[in-house]
Amino acid sequence: MVRNVGTVDRVLRVVVGLLLIALVFWGPQTNWGWLGLIPLISGLVGTCPVYRMLGLSTCGQRKEA
Repeated sequence: MVRNVGTVDRVLRVVVGLLLIALVFWGPQTNWGWLGLIPLISGLVGTCPVYRMLGLSTCGQRKEA
């Protein structure tokens, strides 16, 4: 799998994912919080299928030596 999620994007995805999952246990306690698994997993893995389909990437360009 090719990484297409940059560092800042990954951190934001993990934080948002954890906050959404926390809603299952605290706050309104609805099952909608389980949708937080999507950004959490894509942030941990570093690959977003939607970015891939759209040809997007938030990774910085690497310099060739």
